[in-house]
Order: sequence, then C-alpha cells, then structure tokens
Amino acid sequence: MPVLIVGSIALDDIKTQTEKRFDLLGGSASYASVSASFFDRVNLVGIVGSDFPKAHLDLFRQREIDLTGLQIVDGKTFHWGGEYEADMNKRQTLYTELNVFETFTPTLPPGYRASSIIMLGNIGPNLQNHVLDQVEQRQFVVADTMDLWITTARPELLELLKRIDLLVLNDGEARQLTEDDNLVRAARKILALGPKYVAVKKGEHGCLLLSKDEFFSCGAYPIEKLKDPTGAGDTFAGGLAGYLASLHRPVIEFADLKRAVVHGSILASFCVESFSLDRLKTLSSTELDERYRFFRAMSHFDQ
Repeated sequence: MPVLIVGSIALDDIKTQTEKRFDLLGGSASYASVSASFFDRVNLVGIVGSDFPKAHLDLFRQREIDLTGLQIVDGKTFHWGGEYEADMNKRQTLYTELNVFETFTPTLPPGYRASSIIMLGNIGPNLQNHVLDQVEQRQFVVADTMDLWITTARPELLELLKRIDLLVLNDGEARQLTEDDNLVRAARKILALGPKYVAVKKGEHGCLLLSKDEFFSCGAYPIEKLKDPTGAGDTFAGGLAGYLASLHRPVIEFADLKRAVVHGSILASFCVESFSLDRLKTLSSTELDERYRFFRAMSHFDQ
C-alpha cells in the first residue's frame, strides 16, 4: 500500500530579510507528500478551496501522488503568512486564515483504509485521532504536532500518543510537552506516554531519535545558503515515512528508523535551499542519493 499522508494544504506568503513571495504552495501535507514521493507512492488526504492553483495540483500529479482523498470545495484555501528574522530560526506569524480548512474533516476513501504506513501531519490531534478511527489495519504510524496543540488540545494529544509508533516534534515542543529542559529526559517522558519512538528535531543541529532501549543522534547536512526554512520539518517527516513505506517490511526495526531519519534530514536540506517546494520540484533521485552517500561517509569515523 502507498504511504497515507493527512494534513494541511495551504497558500503561503513568505517574507525574509531579502525577499517576499506570495501564494506559495505550503501546508504540512504538501511538503510531506512530495518528500515521501521520492521513495514510494503516496495517498494524500486534505482540503483546498476553489481558488487553489492548478499548477499546484499538477505538481502532485507529476509526483504520482493519488488525489482521491483531496477535497476541493467552494471557498478559499487555507492561507498563512510569516516573516523570518535575520536568524531564520526565529519566525513571526503575520496572519492565519483557516478558510475551508476550518471545517476540514478527514475522510478516507475505501482504498486508503488499509494503509500500512501512515503519516499524520501537523493538524489538530482530534483530526489525527479521527483518521486512525477509520483505518482498518496499520503497521506504523508517524505523527507530527506543534506548540498550539500542546497548549489547546492536550487531552486529545495524550490520547493520540497511545495510538502511534513515532512522535515527531521539535526541541521546544518536547520541552513544552514534558516541562523538562533536558531533551533526553523529555524524550524519555514522551515515550512513557505511549509511542514506541520519538524523534526530536533540533533544526540546524539535526535530530535525536530514541526508543526505550536505543538512541541515535543525526546531524544536519550543512547548508551554506538558507533561503526558506518553511516546511523543513514536514519534509523531514514525509521523507522518513516514505522511506519506511519503501522497505515493504512486516516489522519496522530501529535500524530502519535510523536510515529513515537520515533520508528525511537530507530531503529537508534540499527543501530549505529555495522557497516553498521549488527545490524539491527540480530535485533528482541522483542528487538525493549523492547527498545521502556523502553525508553518510562524512558522518562515519575510524576507530
């Protein structure tokens, strides 16, 4: 089965210290789906308005992403605007217009309900739980979250954590969820809440992957020209899920997750080199493989 990805699809306005771009393709499901499509087929579930540009739909189709689960309804697409400071780790949200996304209820087509690898993008945990209620069988579930849901929907999030295999969140969110400043202790506390694994994203400092018995620290690929970090985390999570789906294995092992984390990190490193999904549009499998091999070689050391 293709990897199932559910999340937001948006039109983004991005402002950096040097450029402004409007009506860019954004949203957690957009980044995750295109990223995952480098490894396996993707079934996408999301919602857009009647104003959603055909060019963006064409991109999904070019990546052979199945759009049976995409709802196209009258109204305006989810619209988000953000501005980055000179330090691109710092971002201010200028406006959030939910539009048709405000009434989004994910509905899985019959052909999607037997999905083995599921990626629940950054949407409300009530919607993420609703998706899992519709799944007939699943092998491995990856879920992303954010500070908003930790604050406003904590009970639903805690329920979700008991139903998933891997939680993906950034370092600030891990500290917020557990009220612990130490990331290792925070990750241990998250594991105690239900998931088998937790991946803590640390931006330019890479990712920390933990289970109850094992850990893996993955550095970030060094980027000299960072243009737009929007969607890097979603690209990471989608690439991770897509790689796991491509294995076609009955059981996902920790070693599989280690490689998935590296592949996700490599895809995210390409994503930030341009605005929106522009770099992923032109990315070739050869480029992806070359950067993966180089990163792997540079990450090993002789005893």
